[in-house]
Amino acid sequence: MTNLNTEIFTHDSDVDVTHKINTMELDNWTNHLKYIKKELINLISICNKDLKSKIGDDSVAERLKKKEVENEALLNALRKYANSRSNIVECEDTQCDMAYITEHESYRKSYLYHLDKYRRLKDEFFNKVQGKLTLLKTN
Repeated sequence: MTNLNTEIFTHDSDVDVTHKINTMELDNWTNHLKYIKKELINLISICNKDLKSKIGDDSVAERLKKKEVENEALLNALRKYANSRSNIVECEDTQCDMAYITEHESYRKSYLYHLDKYRRLKDEFFNKVQGKLTLLKTN
């Protein structure tokens, strides 16, 4: 979320610092998911170039496509969540602040779970294709 000033000042309360750190973290997650989106496009493209027949397994390619859909869904959810955080400055009590902090923790868990599953799938992909790809020689 770019609307919230994320510069931390000495006079900021602990809750203000937490909101600012969470905003920076959310921006990092969004950027990372955008990168994963590009990476998935490349991995799926590699799978579609006769690699399926070389490794004899369509399941990894299909799971990469499924992960691409999941990645886009999480990215959209985080963007929507980032927009909803513009109301943080209007919080007037601890209950309001805690609602935002609790929601952020929920998104953190979703992001970390998604990242773990993606990394495992990517590792599986590279384990299957290891030694199956031919590198082009340049003169």
